[in-house]
This record gives sequence, C-alpha cells and structure tokens, in this order.
Amino acid sequence: MTDPARVRKHAERVRELVAEAVRTIKDPRLGMITITDSRITPDLREATVYYTVLGDVAEQAATAAALDSAKGLLRSTVGKALGLRHSPSLTFAQDSVQDTVKHIDDLIAVARESDAKVHELAAHASYAGDAQPYRVVAEDEADDGLGRSDDVAVSERQ
Repeated sequence: MTDPARVRKHAERVRELVAEAVRTIKDPRLGMITITDSRITPDLREATVYYTVLGDVAEQAATAAALDSAKGLLRSTVGKALGLRHSPSLTFAQDSVQDTVKHIDDLIAVARESDAKVHELAAHASYAGDAQPYRVVAEDEADDGLGRSDDVAVSERQ
C-alpha cells in the first residue's frame, strides 16, 4: 500500500512540473493557462491535472486541444523528473472553480440585497398588537402559591 504523504508529494510535484513545462510549449492554440491542481492515483500510474483558461469558450477549446497534443511531451518531462519506474499518464481537466466562485458571489449579492430590503422594511415597522404582549396580573390580586389568583382559590374551597 502506498503512503498517502508520498502520493500527495508526487501530485504536487506533477503540478509544478506541468506548470513549468507548459511555458515551453510553443503551440499558438495555448492560451492564458493556469495549472491549479493535480491528483494522482495511489499506484502512481494516472495523474489528472486541473487547469483554468482565461478567455471565451473558443480559447478554452483551443487550449484543451493544445494540451491534448502536447500530452506526450509533458508525460515524458514528468516521468524523467519524478524518477518513477512508470511515468504517470496525464489527463487534463478544466477546473470549474472560477465559475463556482462567480455563482457563489452572485448568490451572496442577491442575499445582501434581500437583507437590505428586509432591514429597510423593519426600520419603519411597528409591533402587531400591544407593546406588552404578556398578560399583566394586577398587584392587588393575591397569589395562593400555586400560581392561582384568590378568586380561583376561593371558588375551590366552597
């Protein structure tokens, strides 16, 4: 069984190596790319590299095609640098973190707007009913110790 710390170390190293090697690729289809993360299987045979691309859908598709065509070069670079018996096969996946962050930011903005509306309505609102919602017992009514007033206690004695 492989050590999880060793797997994490190799995954981090794969991410660094791919990020360095991508800068040397001279493919015009390769856009503004950032390698965000990499995961490697416990047997160190397959690695998934996550990336983000700055640009529209066409630039993202062109970058994916460029990475796919440079997969062999990147795999050999990673294999030589890691010094493992088998070079891990690389799979590239576009990271959707930026889209998720934008969606969460939009949800937070909507929640802030609705909170502002609620606070605005609450500032001019008044209580429904009396200002004192609880029944106040008159001071002249005596209590028999059981939480009952005198007239209830007298009616039970008769």
